[in-house]
Formats: sequence, structure tokens, C-alpha cells
Amino acid sequence: MNTTEYKVWHLSVRIFHWLNVLLIFILSLLGLIMMFKAELGIEGLAAKVGLKQIHILIGYVFVLNLAIRLFAGFMLPGKNHWRALFKRNNANQIGPYLQGMKSETPPQYLGHNPLGRLAIIALYLLLIVMAGSGLFRAGTDIYYPPFGAAIQTYLAADDVAPSSIKPYDKTGVNPQKAELLAPIKSSIGKVHLYGAYILWLLLALHIAGAIRQDVTSQPGTISAMFSGKKYLASPPVDKYYSRSTP
Repeated sequence: MNTTEYKVWHLSVRIFHWLNVLLIFILSLLGLIMMFKAELGIEGLAAKVGLKQIHILIGYVFVLNLAIRLFAGFMLPGKNHWRALFKRNNANQIGPYLQGMKSETPPQYLGHNPLGRLAIIALYLLLIVMAGSGLFRAGTDIYYPPFGAAIQTYLAADDVAPSSIKPYDKTGVNPQKAELLAPIKSSIGKVHLYGAYILWLLLALHIAGAIRQDVTSQPGTISAMFSGKKYLASPPVDKYYSRSTP
């Protein structure tokens, strides 16, 4: 079968993708350890703060990786640009796509198919929520940037230096302000926790969809995220592509 090679995923997008997978796995593992530290025999304030610090430091890498991808999405060409993901008529393409999947020659896509675009948009939005809620909790839990200094200043009692306030220590803390902050901290924490559960659900669906597409309708879907290239036997139905060989 004659195929045509197309350049699809930019190197920076591929690095983001696999680094993001690794970071989510590590952060989730650390999150589970923190949730079940008593059952694992991990005790003491030092261990609690230490786990938080490791989780947050890796979280900074996660946030930086995401920020670079979000910025690069406005600069990169072809399917790597946000315009290829956010299409006004995407909803109208879902029906024809599903009908085409029932044919003997299913439609070939260089980027994401119409359903895949919706899933990826949901994933990116959730990643942003996880990044924002994580940064806020980093500030409220152990006073790390970017919100830590502001939280310390808010919580500090009169005539107490904000920088002297320590994590999980009420010394120097204004109890009224701490009480007001507590429900906000709790709500953001729940957003972060349940966001992680939803994230893993979406990731499972994403992986299952990629495997199904690779096996049934478009071989090479998964390998393209390693090589950056797709090999199609028929012209792609989506726009914004570049052909690397005639």
C-alpha cells in the first residue's frame, strides 16, 4: 500500500506530551502517599511537610511545562497551533465523522478527529485547573510561591513578621483570618483532589481512544507522538498540514 509521509507533531509538543504523562504519574503517586501516609507508617510534621515540598517542586515543573505548551500553541505551525484544535464547526463534523467510521475507508486525520478535539480541550482545561488549584494550595499549605507571601501577610497577627509564620504552626497567626481562609482552602483542595480523579478518567478514555483508532481506523496514531510523523494511504480530511515527501 502506497502511503504519504506527513509532518504532524512538533518536537516541543511531543516533549510536552510525554513529560506531562510522567509528571502526572509522579504527582499522583505522591498524592496517594500523602493521602495514605498513616497507613504507610509515615508520621511526623517533618515528613508531612517534606512530602508536600516534593509534590510542589515537581508541580512547578508541571506548571512550567504546561505554560510553555499553552504559549507555544500560538506560535507553532500546522496541527500544533490552537486554531487546529478550536474549530467553530467542530460539532457539525462529529456526525459525518461517525458515519465515515462505519465505511470501508474511514476518514484519515493528521491531527485529532472531531471527538478527539473535544477530549483534548477538556484535558487542557482540566490541566489548567489542576495547575491553578495546586499553586494556591502550595501557598496556603507551606507558603510557597506564587501565593505564599500574600497568604502569610494575610494570616499574620498584628506586630508579627509574615515571614516568621511556619507551615502547620498557629504561632503568630490571626485566628479570625485563619478561620475565614479555612473554607476557601478546603474548597480549592477538593477541586484539586477530585480534579485529579477526573483527570485520570479522561486520560484513560484518551488512551483507550488512541489505541482503538490505531488498531481499527488509523495505524500510526500512537507512534506519531514519538516520531512526529504520520503515514496515510489517503489524503487527510483536516486542514493545516505539511507534507514532507511527495
